[in-house]
Amino acid sequence: MANDVLDEVDRRIVDVLRRTGRLPNNALAERVGVAPSTCLTRLRALVDRGVISGFHAQVEPAWIGRPIEAMIAVRLRAEARASIAGFFDRVAVMEQVQNVYYLAGADDFHLHVAVEGTDELRSFVTDGLSTQPEVARTETNLIFAHRRGGAA
Repeated sequence: MANDVLDEVDRRIVDVLRRTGRLPNNALAERVGVAPSTCLTRLRALVDRGVISGFHAQVEPAWIGRPIEAMIAVRLRAEARASIAGFFDRVAVMEQVQNVYYLAGADDFHLHVAVEGTDELRSFVTDGLSTQPEVARTETNLIFAHRRGGAA
């Protein structure tokens, strides 16, 4: 993967999509400066190679009734290292979890969560996370605002 090199056209496609999201193929081809058929072939190849891992709509949590966002640092117990993959899979599908980051460093995971209110946040941490046997500690930080990086 790291040895695969993107040529200039592929780099332009990735850059435009990274900054503007998904565009109709004709608009993407025009911005990149290639024919629509070339652009579509290149885009499909980027997806097949795993360079582009998916397309999604980024929805503001407040619009779906989840205005409170937080980052929760989770450290697992030393003896629970064999449970990392299972923990990762379990928390990734929790309704409140927006993103899961598996880390090197003092914490094992950071969870970006969105909830209806502080009562749900407290319950998520105390009942949903802290009671899991592999969890040694959690630390919760409220998010006041965020902006997606790399966007034009």
